[in-house]
Amino acid sequence: MLTIMSYFIVRGGKKLKGSIKVNPCKNSAVAILCATCMLKGTTTLSNVPNIEEVKRIIEVLTSIGLKISWVGSHELKIINNGRINLKNLNHKSFSQTRSGLLFIGALCAIKSNFSLPKTGGCDLGTRTINPHILALNYLGIKIKETPNHLKISQNSPQRAEFVMYESGDTATENTIMAASLIRGKTTIHFASSNYMVQDLYYFLKNAGAKIDGIKTFKIVVEGVNKLKPVKNYPIMPDPIEAMSLISIAITTQSRLKIIGCPIDFLRLELEKLRVMGQKLKLSSPYKSANGFFDLVDIEVIPSKLTALPDKIYGSPYPGLNMDNLPLFLPILTHDWTYENRAIYYTELNRLGANIMLLDPHRATVTGPTELKPAEIICPPALRPSINLLTCMLAAKGKSILRNAYPIDRGYENIVGRLNHLGANIRRVEE
Repeated sequence: MLTIMSYFIVRGGKKLKGSIKVNPCKNSAVAILCATCMLKGTTTLSNVPNIEEVKRIIEVLTSIGLKISWVGSHELKIINNGRINLKNLNHKSFSQTRSGLLFIGALCAIKSNFSLPKTGGCDLGTRTINPHILALNYLGIKIKETPNHLKISQNSPQRAEFVMYESGDTATENTIMAASLIRGKTTIHFASSNYMVQDLYYFLKNAGAKIDGIKTFKIVVEGVNKLKPVKNYPIMPDPIEAMSLISIAITTQSRLKIIGCPIDFLRLELEKLRVMGQKLKLSSPYKSANGFFDLVDIEVIPSKLTALPDKIYGSPYPGLNMDNLPLFLPILTHDWTYENRAIYYTELNRLGANIMLLDPHRATVTGPTELKPAEIICPPALRPSINLLTCMLAAKGKSILRNAYPIDRGYENIVGRLNHLGANIRRVEE
């Protein structure tokens, strides 16, 4: 695995115009890829994002025995011969992604005892795995943390009925995967029904899993003896990328049409923007390629915004998505989940923003301000990094955004796609 370091030279202050299609969903793709550990045979996935986060998961999967090949730029062929060997696990790739946590649920469905290294990914402060440990413990699965590893063991897996300690997305995904192959009926209360959980659910259902209640907070999993490979499952479009593109359009005062937005996971965000004065035109809904999600095209019309009189804050679905919260550039007021993410907001001050950090979870933004160019290093976090690029696009003059890898983790060909709309960004390899 070779990660090429690069940086962006951005000549900002340009109005963007045209249409841009939302790319496939990062968080769905990594969960579904991890789930292929459970499916013996050949699985094909289409509409897969060709991004660094997905590449790291593929590197881990191939290191433990799966054969994976790209068919074109967005389709994957995955061959699982049923012989998973963790001795050759690619520790370097595993350490670069938080998504590696999803291997717990996928592997404990097929292995009794194993260990995994600690995961990496965005540096967003303390991120406990306690919700995973407590949920899986109900199923007879024990997780012991050491300084560098997670040790997973199960002597007698069992069905259970329990409440999730926290309505976490990855914790719910891990629990669903583990319960899918445990005999009997498992009932999970206070489960997440966020977009990536639903996409994983539909994939597993195609594989023969029996899961009900996915759009509610009570999920019931009836364990089956085995799962079958899936032929041509298209991954949903990414609602977080959709919001990122909406944010870019608003911040640069550009008229853009965002094609293929998963509307059920953007409704509250759009309502906040509407109340702030943002004009938006939405098309009639139509179905995603996999047939399970409602999509709309959103036209963003330049508007004069007024700050909301109250706080904008993230919360579990169906609340405002916590990954979308940093993308509200006009006003960033509250982020209680990841304490380091709010700290990264102040990097925008170097571009002329007026942001005051109140504490590790909250910030106030005073606007409007005239953004100015600057040279900044991307923080080790995906959404704060795309925020910096967004502000550089709006700032007149030449900016340099170094260490573009955090953006490449989640946004495919962002330079080429934005340049197609009229932006002036040059990628330089170091």
